[in-house]
Amino acid sequence: MTRTVRTTPPPHHPPLRRSLGVVDGVALAASSTAATTSVGIGMGALAATVGAQAPAILIVAFLPILGIAAAYARLSRDEPNMGSGYVWVGRSLGPWLGFLTGWVTLVGTVIFMAYTSAVTGSVVLQFAGKAGLHEAAGLRLDPNSTALSTAVGLVVLVAVTVTAVTGVRKATRFQTWLLVFEYAVLLGFCGMALVTGDHSFDWAWLNPFAVEDGTAFAKGLVLAVFFFWGWDAAFAVAEETRDVRDVGRGGFIALLTMLALFLYGAIAFQRELSVPELIAEGPQGLTHLGAMLADEPWATLPLLALMCSAVASLQSSVIPTARGLLAMGRDRTMGPVWTRVSPRFGSPAVGTVLVMSIAAAVALLALAIPKLNEMILAAVNSIGLTVALYYGLTALACAARFRPLLRTAPGQALRAVVAPGLAGIALLGIGGYLGYSYLTQSDHFELSPDNGWFMLTVPAAVIASGLVMAAVAKYGRRSPYFVRGQSAAASPVPSAASAVSAPLPAPPTGPVETARPADSQNPSH
Repeated sequence: MTRTVRTTPPPHHPPLRRSLGVVDGVALAASSTAATTSVGIGMGALAATVGAQAPAILIVAFLPILGIAAAYARLSRDEPNMGSGYVWVGRSLGPWLGFLTGWVTLVGTVIFMAYTSAVTGSVVLQFAGKAGLHEAAGLRLDPNSTALSTAVGLVVLVAVTVTAVTGVRKATRFQTWLLVFEYAVLLGFCGMALVTGDHSFDWAWLNPFAVEDGTAFAKGLVLAVFFFWGWDAAFAVAEETRDVRDVGRGGFIALLTMLALFLYGAIAFQRELSVPELIAEGPQGLTHLGAMLADEPWATLPLLALMCSAVASLQSSVIPTARGLLAMGRDRTMGPVWTRVSPRFGSPAVGTVLVMSIAAAVALLALAIPKLNEMILAAVNSIGLTVALYYGLTALACAARFRPLLRTAPGQALRAVVAPGLAGIALLGIGGYLGYSYLTQSDHFELSPDNGWFMLTVPAAVIASGLVMAAVAKYGRRSPYFVRGQSAAASPVPSAASAVSAPLPAPPTGPVETARPADSQNPSH
């Protein structure tokens, strides 16, 4: 017995404009990773987890991330698509895992945008305090107030969304200038700390085996992976890049730059501050360092650099999220509203505004956590597990797709199969171990970043909601992503990049009749 499934292609929309080069990819990836924010705000959390071995954990975390980067670069050459992991995992491992990859990426980014909005607001309020403005309309401008920081941060989020809507090229150029300033400040002040610090450099800082607690090591590793998270934003604009080879180049350049900045910053902080001091300062670490090393007005420069980093990170998060939803929309796994491209700006304007609105709603919900520091820790801990999941699945998809190279081209197989496969297994294993540790560290549920059940519930809820949405896409929307087992083709890419597998066929121009046994499984990829 057979059944007939009719699928209708989505309506035609203007294509995205191909205007980006390698510098734009580097700017987008580096802004999304937000090295200045990670160093200035996250080093306290990392030190609280692994102590003085923060530099060592960053190096260990970079190894699987390098394997993930190799997977992204190879998959992007083979199949450039703004949907990236959602498309690649769907073809190689199956549409359910592919949709889940896309979903956790999008939800994780939206949560991060809500977290970064509060951080940005806190930085703005700190700057207001430096300028002598401590009250407004009878309201105390407290940078540690989650509610006030969120409100100010949402104003900034609206502003950067407007710039993202008007064109990705303008946005990346704006991000480039922000990066130049913030990196100059970060390099300068950390350089001073390296030279003048009272704490002697210790080679034990680079020894990961000095972390004796396995759970602390796993938590630190996931936190460190979260530090690197964002370099893959360059792959979300593959269909807006003039040469697809520039996508991988931009991602690798940004990733290597991040490693250098993270190690430079981590060692500099520990030269100037003891581990207890670093933990105590928490998200105020970079501004505290500036106050220790310079007098006003120069001591305010780290605060300005932190503000630039947070603003650039917000903007670079909006851009790839809207494009990921556009890729899902044209497969009808998400609604058609996400496929609308502005004829004037050549960008998914409606989707970009909707992403901003959803992130704002999440930020307002996060007000249930009273302290900004607790909000930061809760967001970082919960997102780290989902990041490990979708990076791991994408790496395994690369290994599965190119496994024939093990027989035909062993040299290429090391980069396309072995390295991504090991990296994917490592990240999924660490994520699983950390999830188990969260499950066993508490005996009750509490809305607190220190409660293991809460830390496990957040990513579990994200995954469960993804499975529900996948079922809606398959059975409700009758998405061809599930019926034919493939994503809609991206627009042609002007590059002679080599490919192992054939490119995806173009979407059909009319209804498609697909006959298959009623009780058969989805076709494999």
